[in-house]
Amino acid sequence: MSYSVGQVAGFAKVTVRTLHHYDEIGLLSPSGRSGAGHRRYDDGDLDRLQQILFYRELGFPLDEVAALLDDPDTDPQEHLRKQHSLLTDRIDRLKEMAAAVERAMEARRMSIDLTPEEKFEVFGDHDPDQYADEVHERWGGTDAYKESARRTASYTKEDWKRLMEQHNDICRRLAGLMETGAAADSEAATDLAEEHRQWIDGSYYACSYEMHTCLGEMYVADERFTATYDAFRPGLAVFLRDAVLANAVRRA
Repeated sequence: MSYSVGQVAGFAKVTVRTLHHYDEIGLLSPSGRSGAGHRRYDDGDLDRLQQILFYRELGFPLDEVAALLDDPDTDPQEHLRKQHSLLTDRIDRLKEMAAAVERAMEARRMSIDLTPEEKFEVFGDHDPDQYADEVHERWGGTDAYKESARRTASYTKEDWKRLMEQHNDICRRLAGLMETGAAADSEAATDLAEEHRQWIDGSYYACSYEMHTCLGEMYVADERFTATYDAFRPGLAVFLRDAVLANAVRRA
């Protein structure tokens, strides 16, 4: 049984361009070709792609993924054990850092001294008071929440507009980058991820690379944040999450 590049892209939820790139760099070359010269993937190729995507999800650069998969001393079962261990470690770290998630920062916007009309002018159709109680209950005692409260207490309507415009500009440029087919771990994508981190760091609270990674995970895990980013382009939340993680690895 063999599959076309389009079928494999659909199975794995990646782009055809990504599969072409993997082939070009020798990371995943299809086992066969059709009579017309088109790529054909067999079940072994799909197994390798699954391993690639597991490692990519964990933030490994493509060259390291290739080295790991092509190591003759490591069998497929060992790859799964290693990936399971890494994912478990990440889950534990995310649980420990849950208090630092960006919902606390979003919530602080809800307490600014604006009229209802001004709130909606600044935030569009987002209700600034929607999650205030939830966020205060969960994260009100954290340092990040307190730092954000201190910084934003003096923000004016113009300050909030400027911050939203900066955020939206980053999102639009990320969406444009996606349109070109650029990978989330490309230099252009990680540069924008770094700009996003610096925007948080400069506007709300000190945002380390580890904290930024946790925020990226939340953008995908919480459907409310996913909807916010995917409004710029479907899939942007995942793309940003991946770019954030790649940026953290790149600058570690």
